[in-house]
Amino acid sequence: MPASLKPLDINVQIPYYFRCPISLELMSDPVTVCTGQTYDRSSIESWVATGNTTCPVTRVPLTDFTLIPNHTLRRLIQDWCVANRSFGVERIPTPKQPAEPVLVRTLLNQASSGSSPYSLRVSALRRLRGLARDSDKNRSVIAASNAREILLSIVFADVGSEPSELNHESLAILSMLTLSESECMYVASDSDRVGYLVNLLFHSSIDIRVNSAAIIESVVAGIRSPELRCQISGAEGIFDGIVGILNYPLAYPRALKIGIKALFALCLVKQHRLKAVAAGAVDALIDRLAEFEKCDSERALATVELLCRIPSGCAAFASHALTVPLLVKIILKISDRATEYAAGALLSLCSASELAQRDAVAAGVLTQLLLLVQSGCTERAKRKAQMLLKLLRDSWPHDSFTNSDDFAGSDVAPY
Repeated sequence: MPASLKPLDINVQIPYYFRCPISLELMSDPVTVCTGQTYDRSSIESWVATGNTTCPVTRVPLTDFTLIPNHTLRRLIQDWCVANRSFGVERIPTPKQPAEPVLVRTLLNQASSGSSPYSLRVSALRRLRGLARDSDKNRSVIAASNAREILLSIVFADVGSEPSELNHESLAILSMLTLSESECMYVASDSDRVGYLVNLLFHSSIDIRVNSAAIIESVVAGIRSPELRCQISGAEGIFDGIVGILNYPLAYPRALKIGIKALFALCLVKQHRLKAVAAGAVDALIDRLAEFEKCDSERALATVELLCRIPSGCAAFASHALTVPLLVKIILKISDRATEYAAGALLSLCSASELAQRDAVAAGVLTQLLLLVQSGCTERAKRKAQMLLKLLRDSWPHDSFTNSDDFAGSDVAPY
């Protein structure tokens, strides 16, 4: 329910038939099932997805899982919202209907038909891309129509020639779908296909670059073979391309999200972390760290910790003036996982550099570490914090302990 509707139980009465029988919330996309009962689309889809095969209200078996939009009820709800806007009620938007499987199959047939006019094939792919972008439901319908196999065949139809609009449109749709392990192997096992994707990382269009990075990340994460993962991460220029996406100068949240996912996946292969450092990953990570969303910040900090495990990476981070102060500042601000990664990175940096130790102390790491060991963070995070406290025991100003009453109950004693 929208935030504006939360206090409605006090200020205005919602008609009971406007509420979903499952969620008891105001329906935004009412649909009717074969028993004649109406539910909010998201609620009944979740009900069926968890294995239920009966109507929640009547308990009668659902012999047909088709969901029919109840346009009349939706319009009544919208009119009611408008009539009660003085109470802060916002009109629910008219939902986009899910893609019809028949339409999806028709568009895929047009796109894959070599006898169809080129413009028709491109047009079909653009319509598919629009549907895929609209909702998770549409992407599920597209994936269920054998789309990934068709799109892969179009993307890699002729890897030796200049990419066409057909390739680009197929790549864009494919980047929104989840590849199976066999499909990942199809890409990873052919060096020409991998090289084709790497070349697209340097395309003039940032969208094409990001779509290619998304496929690379999906493939690296989706294969089990360490040898193939190593081959992909060792491909010439791959780290330069990914770091270039992270360094894109304009605000583009998807570029940051896909870029850090790809960089993290590639850095899990320890043999080639040196290439990430040489490509400028250290500066990109530190300069962009404050711009990532929560989940992406976790990946970014995990990548920082991975690169700190090699001497060149540790030295590069230590030489960046913002590394230590930034890690100290955010060590408790994102999540338990982020705290663990930040503490691990600081431990590596301070173990390798006395300057990093002094910078950490000056940035207030003592307070952060004492708070960390008393928090509900993971045991690994606490162990790293305790090791860091021990490492820095000779660097603490004497009055940091004697003048502080805030940590009187701490189980961490000054060493």
